[in-house]
Amino acid sequence: MSIHSKTRLLTHIVWSTYKREKVNQRILRIEMKDYLQQYSKNHSIHIIALYVNADHVHLFIDLDPTHSIASVVKLLKGASSRWLNQQDASKSKFSWGRGYGAFSVSESNAHKVIKYINNQEEHHRVRPFKEEFEVFMSAYKVDVQNR
Repeated sequence: MSIHSKTRLLTHIVWSTYKREKVNQRILRIEMKDYLQQYSKNHSIHIIALYVNADHVHLFIDLDPTHSIASVVKLLKGASSRWLNQQDASKSKFSWGRGYGAFSVSESNAHKVIKYINNQEEHHRVRPFKEEFEVFMSAYKVDVQNR
């Protein structure tokens, strides 16, 4: 039996819109989610959970050994911003903000991340994105001063 490259790299990725511009049309966000899921299948990106909020995206993937986190984010942000601009959804050109957050997840916590992502609508009634992201940075002990 040949092993080749086998991995299980569970990663929670978050990115936001440029200047926190909102995509207010719920149907458009649902369509973008569907588009991202299909695009991901075509590019060997295994999505476990995905939620498109008005001003940010939560993505939970099992990172394929042929991809880096940076390449996955670049592909998905590029494809989704092109798609959204083709929908003429915004008065100005839509774009995602620079950067992203990526956090490793243990197998034993995968179900919590899936539940968290699937419950985004309820979650953001209580906590805005900026506060949410600061909690992630703290929980994962990311030193934002030196990054």
